[in-house]
Amino acid sequence: MAERKRKILFVCLGNICRSPMAMAIFRNLTDDWDCDSAALGPWHTGNSPDRRAIKTLESYGIKLTHAARMITSNDFHTFDIIMGMDHENIKTLRGMAPPKTENKIKLITEFDPEKADIVPDPYYDSGAEGFDLCYKICKRSLEKFLSTNG
Repeated sequence: MAERKRKILFVCLGNICRSPMAMAIFRNLTDDWDCDSAALGPWHTGNSPDRRAIKTLESYGIKLTHAARMITSNDFHTFDIIMGMDHENIKTLRGMAPPKTENKIKLITEFDPEKADIVPDPYYDSGAEGFDLCYKICKRSLEKFLSTNG
């Protein structure tokens, strides 16, 4: 019988910038995991990712299609790892986590070899520079994560 693929969920505030970018980068790096992304808030539910996120990923040869969704309590049982983008995401996730699921919650930058504190939210930036920084932090963090969690 085939081994079940591990599952990872990327989470940010609105699910149109950082977490869908992380999901797309992760999918580009491996097909050994199932992955998805979700929001902590309802503001963008059903919307496509920010156009700047899509353009940034395309500049690195990565396609992104996704509809924003809210995290659910079931996600804490479905996914093996739930990866937040900043300390506020982690605090909120820990507050939502059902008993015995807190150990699944990880800050993406805990794997960053360059030791970025967080993945800054580029949503309110006027340009796309923040999206490129998001890409770079996520990519190197996820490469390191995969090197230790294959």
